[in-house]
Amino acid sequence: MEAASIHPRPAQGVTPPAAVERPVASSSWTPANPAPLGLAGFAMTTFVLSMFNANLVNEKGVPVVLGLALAYGGIVQLLAGLWEFRTGNTFGAVAFCSYGGFWLSFWALEVFYAKSIGGNVGHAVGLYLYAWAIFTAYMTVAALRVNGAVLLVFVLLTATFILLAIGATGAHVKVTHWGGYVGLATAAAAWYASFAMVVNSTFNRTVMPVVPLGG
Repeated sequence: MEAASIHPRPAQGVTPPAAVERPVASSSWTPANPAPLGLAGFAMTTFVLSMFNANLVNEKGVPVVLGLALAYGGIVQLLAGLWEFRTGNTFGAVAFCSYGGFWLSFWALEVFYAKSIGGNVGHAVGLYLYAWAIFTAYMTVAALRVNGAVLLVFVLLTATFILLAIGATGAHVKVTHWGGYVGLATAAAAWYASFAMVVNSTFNRTVMPVVPLGG
């Protein structure tokens, strides 16, 4: 349903010049699907952070995550979420805007605020991660009506947040490492979903299945 015009109506029988000159938009135009972009931004940022959480690379390189968190996981994913509003996809809009906000808040936390928390940083970060686990859990329920690829992403992401929250709260390094490994699986699932959507779109047929679940 089109939005109502905010411009005043002309007097009856009078045609404004602008109405004559303005080209008529094609009713067949459809916007591109922003979901593959949002999934790609989420996947790459999650992958790089999870490599550090799993202790597979030297922790001195952690700052490299911040650039991704700000630009690709944060700003680009937030834009993808805003574009999902244009397509009428409530799930995609809420998911991408929220996780774009997650990465932006992660960047801000690491750059500006973490040092000021002091000795309670573990419990504070744990609370932060548990809150995101709750959000991700209820989005997982909604994903049951999306497709199998996206559902897998949300199941794995919920587990990732829970493991990282446990690890942060109790300073359980091994649990954090496990959270990193599950995070890598989450990134792989998100990359697959993004890849499948792009390939299926460009080939104009189902090349890589995503298993639709909607009734």
